[in-house]
Amino acid sequence: MSGLEELVHHYYFDENYNCAETIIHAANDYYHLDVKQEDMKLFGGFGGGMFSGLVCGALVADVAVISRMIVQRSAKEEKGSVRPKIQETVRTFRNHLEGLSCAELKPKYHTKEEGCYRTILLGAQALEMTVNKLKENE
Repeated sequence: MSGLEELVHHYYFDENYNCAETIIHAANDYYHLDVKQEDMKLFGGFGGGMFSGLVCGALVADVAVISRMIVQRSAKEEKGSVRPKIQETVRTFRNHLEGLSCAELKPKYHTKEEGCYRTILLGAQALEMTVNKLKENE
């Protein structure tokens, strides 16, 4: 288990965070993003596909992490450099988990015993894959 995966386990099971909150907390520690604890509350509403089965909260957090790593001031101003990296994040997530929405991922990975842990773990792996690809292309 990688360091990021260990942090995912801790934040999901020990700290009782949802998918988006787990990824952002784990990535904050692992990648030293300097996201303040108070600001992480912004991710609370993204769990369970925004509580509606829509876009997986783990994907939302993956995109947020990559954005935090690459956006200097404004994604609108930096669209040419930001857009392909975010598209790569979404593509990697989709390929690794075979879906993007909570509604399509839940039947594959959710269990009564562990909830969405497997989805979050795979989302963290997708994040690591994206970060590694971006580092290779620098």
